[in-house]
Amino acid sequence: MKTIVIYKSKTGFVKKYAELLAEDLSADIFEVSKIKSDELSKYDTVIYGGSLHAVGIIGIKFIKKNIDKIKGKKIIVFASGASPSSEKVINDVVTQNFTIEQQKYIKFFYLRGGFDYNKLPFIDKVLMTLLKWHIKFKKKRKKELSFDEIGMLELFDKPTDFTNKIYLNEIISYVKSQ
Repeated sequence: MKTIVIYKSKTGFVKKYAELLAEDLSADIFEVSKIKSDELSKYDTVIYGGSLHAVGIIGIKFIKKNIDKIKGKKIIVFASGASPSSEKVINDVVTQNFTIEQQKYIKFFYLRGGFDYNKLPFIDKVLMTLLKWHIKFKKKRKKELSFDEIGMLELFDKPTDFTNKIYLNEIISYVKSQ
């Protein structure tokens, strides 16, 4: 089976996972801006990875735009974010990014990535700074912080990389099945 890994990464965590997947699966790998949709016909398995922005998967439009071309193939999408995996996060991401019909043939995986404020594009730095201020203001008013809010405050001051090759085992098993 011929496999392709396509990715879009803002701070490098998704790229790291994509490279590890491509190596383990002997797959071709492309950053999403470097692949043309007509090239997808050469592959039996299409894997797309994108960074999470809120619950949106960065660059997922490429897969959605080409869904009719790859519908009969094994389609895998993974997203990477700083938060630990939870059923709620996964459900939110899936329902926000895929129609009910697309959910039938797209297999989704969430991989914990990391956070590095210094690698963010300018507009994301502004948005994250606003979030930080909001959380700090909430804390100052003695409001209870969620687990994610506490974690975000800790991550702002030090880059953190949670990527781990072991998180790819489920994807690799799924690709090699059938």
